[in-house]
Amino acid sequence: MKTELIHKNPERAAEILRAGGLVAVPTETVYGLAGNGLDPNVIENIYAVKDRPAVKPISLMIPDLDTALNFCAEVPVQAEILARRFWPGPLTLILKAKELVPEILRAGGSTVGLRCPQQQDTLDLLRMLPFPLAVPSANPSGEESPVNAGQVLNYFDGRIDAVIDGGPCSVGQASTVLDMSLTPYRVLRKGSLSEEEIADELVSAMTVVGITGGSGSGKTTALEVLKDHGALVLDCDAVYHELLDQSETLKSDLAAAFPTALEEGKISRGILGGIVFRDPEALQTLNTLTHRHIGQEIRSRLRRFAMEGGRLAAIDAIELISSGVAADCDFTVAVLAEEETRVARIMARDGISREKALLRIRAQHPDSYFISHCDYVVHNNGDTASLSREMNSILEEERKHGTEYR
Repeated sequence: MKTELIHKNPERAAEILRAGGLVAVPTETVYGLAGNGLDPNVIENIYAVKDRPAVKPISLMIPDLDTALNFCAEVPVQAEILARRFWPGPLTLILKAKELVPEILRAGGSTVGLRCPQQQDTLDLLRMLPFPLAVPSANPSGEESPVNAGQVLNYFDGRIDAVIDGGPCSVGQASTVLDMSLTPYRVLRKGSLSEEEIADELVSAMTVVGITGGSGSGKTTALEVLKDHGALVLDCDAVYHELLDQSETLKSDLAAAFPTALEEGKISRGILGGIVFRDPEALQTLNTLTHRHIGQEIRSRLRRFAMEGGRLAAIDAIELISSGVAADCDFTVAVLAEEETRVARIMARDGISREKALLRIRAQHPDSYFISHCDYVVHNNGDTASLSREMNSILEEERKHGTEYR
């Protein structure tokens, strides 16, 4: 067999592939060895030429998301989100396969990998064909993946029908392989697209609700409603206390800013609270310092939740607006309550005096601040059923505007 070198002639490559031949194709990552992805005999030939172990499945290459859906039995909305963002591009998605995907391609498993390449020559070729392409990398198993046509010929000259010379690969690193057939989603192979980029895209597609209001306003009841809708609830105050116990960086920053809050080498929450609730400038210093640490931790937890398939999250923070966190929320809800109700709640919850409870409340923003900065306002003066109705009404209103939570 003479291996043909094809330049700017996708019609010729399509002709060979329709006849059951093998053609090496360029992508932005590495060159791949392509054949009819629905023909078991062709796929068997790919395994033989590469000396690829039969236990290793081969991915399908397709021209777009709509085509990919023809071969998947289950497609989570998160997979569509990633495909729309990163295809064409260096991302292979593993999803549950339909029965029409040959068993040999799946290596006997129930899933199929799907990839839409960015390289224009190969995209043009895919759009000419009535079938997807089975495309592992164009190298013998165990050898370095080729990034130009010459390397492919060094491996397979005389053993495959053709090579499309699309020039050197622009990325030169294999695609990232993400298994979305179950949760949590897992990166099976690290590639040119990082897990952080993937998780951030899923986070950006989540619905994030900001819940704010002063101490004792009763935000917990509003958060319970969101939990009933499957939300991850992130309490910034709780995150802060966890970091205060666990983050050496935060503890070091606090010790430098508030040395008098140190007690036996540790930050005393009581002493720190006594400092900042009597001094607005000290409170501002504390908020500026902690917002950065808390924001980083919140982002990390949102990424984890997104990779678990989560679609709805709620961030509970008194300083939701001033910290800048509200900018990452799809909408914000202020929970308000009468001052005496708040005082009673704080005294019962924290075991402090009325004087200290009032001091805490008056060191925080007034109701007018929350009203002017939030999209919605609800009141919690003790009627749980009424507050739940208000929260569900807000969620229903957001659904009407196209917000989806599951």
